[in-house]
Formats: sequence, structure tokens, C-alpha cells
Amino acid sequence: MNLSIIIPTLNEEDYLPLLLKSIKKQNFRAEGEEDKSSSSPSLSLGESSVYEIIVADACSQDKTAEIARDYGCKIINGGLPSKARNEGAKAAGGKVFLFLDADVILPENSLAEFLEEFKKRNLDVASCLVNPQSKNLTAKIYYNIFYNISILLLQKIRPSAMNFMLIKRELHQNIGGFDETIKFGEDVDYLTRASKIGRFAILKSARILSSTRRFEEEGWLKTGLKYVFTTFYLLIKGPIKSDFLKYKFGHHKSQ
Repeated sequence: MNLSIIIPTLNEEDYLPLLLKSIKKQNFRAEGEEDKSSSSPSLSLGESSVYEIIVADACSQDKTAEIARDYGCKIINGGLPSKARNEGAKAAGGKVFLFLDADVILPENSLAEFLEEFKKRNLDVASCLVNPQSKNLTAKIYYNIFYNISILLLQKIRPSAMNFMLIKRELHQNIGGFDETIKFGEDVDYLTRASKIGRFAILKSARILSSTRRFEEEGWLKTGLKYVFTTFYLLIKGPIKSDFLKYKFGHHKSQ
């Protein structure tokens, strides 16, 4: 087993099928599947080109678990994102972990491109650039100016990720996984600790597609300011361990 894809979920019946469908279209074989491609073999990180998908579910009340089962995923008990990712890592057999949010889509062949770049650059941990799943001009401007450009400029100072984290198993274990006491910005804390002992970079070979539901429901300005505040808070005071930002998991439903 080379790659374990770990997805925290809570009531994601609308989005999870889109992600799982995009994974199944990648140039990879799941464990036990035959490679029917005669022209371009699956990219490998080592001796075999297999992956597994682990859905760490926080007791969804919709069809999330049923959908995951239909796609052949391994389903385990999850919780809030940090706990779900840690539990997923414990159940994983891969040498490399890919943590994805449930509301993203992987463009065709992007996974092979990501892993090829990860390997060629001799990285231990990485994130990637993001495009919105929207043709809205505001969304495109926000994602490119306020996210993509900023994470590229700050990658050596403050590693960041929106919903994609690729890391070697050994490094995840060495830093003790995600800090489950952090209420908001746990991904930034995770990457910061990982980058201190491993080689981190932003992958440029492809971009994932991310849902804009949080911004649409909470407001672009409000959500943007929340992330700006979080960045400065982390720089000045460190991890956010109180719930003053009132983060909620699994309540965004709009398409």
C-alpha cells in the first residue's frame, strides 16, 4: 500500500460522491483493481501503485456512509476534523497520507501529477493551489489573490493549506498527528510543525477544485477576515484553543 486518502465527513451526501467519483477517474489502481490502461501505467511511489480511501465519519445522519460504502471506501468512526484525520491515519496502511476535505474535486490525472512533483522535489509534506468550483468572478479573485498568491509567498514562513495536505506517514507520526485541542486553524499548526523537521512546499503541477459554500453562506468578507485574523493570531499568540470563532463542522449544505 502506497497512498492512503483520508476524508473527514459529517453529512456530506451532496459533495462526497463528486470527490469519490473524481478519485476513481484518476490514473491509479485501488487495491485489488486491475490496471486496464495500455498506454500509461499508474504512477507509483514505490513498489506498487495502489491506494485506499478512508472515510472518517462523525455519525452522519444522511447517506454519507452508504455512499462511501458503495465506492469501496473503508469507513471508520471520526469526529471533528483533527480527530477524524488522526483516526484515519491510525487505520491507514499507506506510506503517504493525503488528507482531503469532502467538498473538493480532483481534476483528471491531477493525483498522478501531484505525486510525481512530490517525489521529484523530494518533499515530505505539501499542499497545493486551489481553484473555486464556481465561475463567479469574486470567487476567482478571492482564491487567486487572497489564497494562492499568499500561500506561495509565505510557504517558507507560514505553511498553509485549505483542504489538501500530502504527507509521508513517518513525518505524521513523528509530529504526533493533528492537535485535537485546537479549535480553528489546526491544519496550519500541523503543517508548521511538520515543516520544521520535513521539507514542505506548495505543489504547482495542478490545482484542486474547492467548494465555495462556506464563503457563500457566511459571506465573502466575513470569512476572508476570519482567515486573515487567524493567520495573525497564530503568528502572535499561537494555536487557537478556545472556541471564540464558533467554528462548526458539517453544517454547510449549499451547492
